[in-house]
Amino acid sequence: MGFTSAQHNEGLGRRDVIKRSAAIGLVTVPTMSFLASCASSDSGTDQKVDKGKTSAKNPLGVNDSAPLDFVVFDGGFGTAYAKDAVAQYEKGYPKAKVKFSSTEKIQSTLQPRFNGGTPPDLIDNNGAEQMDMGVLVGKKQLADLTPLFDAPSYDDPSKKVRDTLRPGVVEMGQFDGDPVWIMYYAYTVYGVWYSQTALDRLDAEYPEDWDAMLALCAKAKKKDIAGWTYAGKYPYYIPFSLYPFIGKIGGREVLDAIDNLEPNAWKHPAVKSAFEAYYELFKKGYILKGTPGLDHIQSQTAWTEGKALFIPNGSWVENEAANTTPKDFQMKVAAPSGLDSSDKLPFGTIWASGGEPFIVPANAKNPDGGMEQLRIMLSEASSKNFTSKVKSLSAFNGGTDGLTLTTALQSGVDALAKAGDNVLNPRLQDWYVALQKEKIGVSVLGELMAGRMTPAEAVTKAQAYADAAAKDDSIKHYKHQ
Repeated sequence: MGFTSAQHNEGLGRRDVIKRSAAIGLVTVPTMSFLASCASSDSGTDQKVDKGKTSAKNPLGVNDSAPLDFVVFDGGFGTAYAKDAVAQYEKGYPKAKVKFSSTEKIQSTLQPRFNGGTPPDLIDNNGAEQMDMGVLVGKKQLADLTPLFDAPSYDDPSKKVRDTLRPGVVEMGQFDGDPVWIMYYAYTVYGVWYSQTALDRLDAEYPEDWDAMLALCAKAKKKDIAGWTYAGKYPYYIPFSLYPFIGKIGGREVLDAIDNLEPNAWKHPAVKSAFEAYYELFKKGYILKGTPGLDHIQSQTAWTEGKALFIPNGSWVENEAANTTPKDFQMKVAAPSGLDSSDKLPFGTIWASGGEPFIVPANAKNPDGGMEQLRIMLSEASSKNFTSKVKSLSAFNGGTDGLTLTTALQSGVDALAKAGDNVLNPRLQDWYVALQKEKIGVSVLGELMAGRMTPAEAVTKAQAYADAAAKDDSIKHYKHQ
């Protein structure tokens, strides 16, 4: 699947995390004033369509003649998969007229409609102009999707939709307890990405601990190959491998404490050890020269060109780097190398979570239709269609059965199988977007990896930023339940 340059520029937006934060700038949208204004508008609440008759084929009680308004983010995944799902909706509800539209600018396009109380019924909320999920939830702008998750699945009425999903998907959509506000449709595997071909040429295996990682980087350096590169201009990619590394060293409770903005969470020995290990990559010259000046596309291109062995990234990278990836590259992902035998969690501990966030606005005219469209998208056929078209796993657990997978996709499936219960899901990036990107990402990790800040200074700085966020009454605070 090819992408336009515009889609490449917006590419990060389609995923959750930086999927939900685009690589074209440190943008956290929408503004509070936008949400404050839409929060005070109730003009859409009395315009809801009448409820339809509930049946086995229509468990959500969709009004079969009501229009459906569906807006999709046009980014790295494109829109074909969503159009196909709309066709399935129209087949099931032939009297319903579906208005399907797409945009790269979600907030700009939808702000007037939210302010007027007439938002669409279903939105793929993504891109550089993604609406801030935590603020939307805090301002009560989203419908609770629990009816969708508790409805019979599209393929098997004996199973609820929630029982057909991959680990963590439902929890990702929760912010304060039971309501589920967001349906994350894609399933992203984060970690250390590499070329099996490049490792074979070095007669090397993927390193499982840090001594082995440093030894392999030293071996590569003798061949004029860097050990690592990353998106230096957008260093909030670094956590894709660094956070699960921290979790592996110290246990998931360390990441939970960081998410909860607890005092001294960043001062945990696991954080210090992880920072020191990554800093060693810089000190030993194992990072590709010029990396701090590279954006996400440039760093990925250097990697696919064989200039560096490893890059921290998410599973969207296969499509995003497709134009520069050699046919014999054998792209794969692995969990972070551990530190040593004292690590709390085993090798294979990985970060994987939902991506591509879909929401139904609280003021939607046809919320049941929006949820039904999502139920259709979570069918086996729609999920396989998504995976086939965009080379990404979906939230549906089993959406790869019978498909021929690329090495990258297969490695993601294998990584999840190896991880078992040791799948981590740090929430800092969706609970506190500005803290994660601008403060921790750019001002701490970017400086650390470029050698402009020591590990000790990085720990102190990160804790200071977290403490400031914890004391900031203007932002809503969340905690692991």
